[in-house]
Amino acid sequence: MYKVFFKDRSIFLGDKSESSNFEGMVYAWTEGESLEGLILQFDEDESKEAIFIVADDLNELYNHFKSCFKYIEAAGGVVYNSNAQILAIYRLDKWDLPKGKVEKGESVREAAVREVEEECGISGVEIVKEVNSTYHTYWMKGKFVLKRTYWYEMSYSGLEELVPQTEEDIQEAKWLSQDNLEEFRSNTYASILEVII
Repeated sequence: MYKVFFKDRSIFLGDKSESSNFEGMVYAWTEGESLEGLILQFDEDESKEAIFIVADDLNELYNHFKSCFKYIEAAGGVVYNSNAQILAIYRLDKWDLPKGKVEKGESVREAAVREVEEECGISGVEIVKEVNSTYHTYWMKGKFVLKRTYWYEMSYSGLEELVPQTEEDIQEAKWLSQDNLEEFRSNTYASILEVII
């Protein structure tokens, strides 16, 4: 099953059994049918919190859904220091986690480490394990974009001072203790909550 965020609302992609407990609109997709109209309608009608699109072949459904967008891959990290604090960034008046686009010729893992180090001004970040990917959409230059972000749990044992990458609109980079994340959770993106909880 896939969960795609449209700001704080969602489109789920899955099979009929996965949608059985879903309370809301369930749309049965058949191969060869375009979903562009349904996606645009959902984006514009903010009264619907979520819809569930089902199909017999989830891979076919996902590939068609993806074709309705400009597709971008990104990678980032949920980084813990030796005090078990989480590395957070404050960008465009919201709390976020360090992440960015995967560059040509770069592996997803390399991109995740590079983005964390660039956005926060540190070095020596290490990947511990992969965690779930998130999917979200936005408009960019008149096109609908679907971004998949690969997330990794990471560790950092250095003592470097955090330096926010201001050219990426990052206002602050900060270590937050796990028992003090209320402000972060109340002012972040729905897709980030999927990773940090």
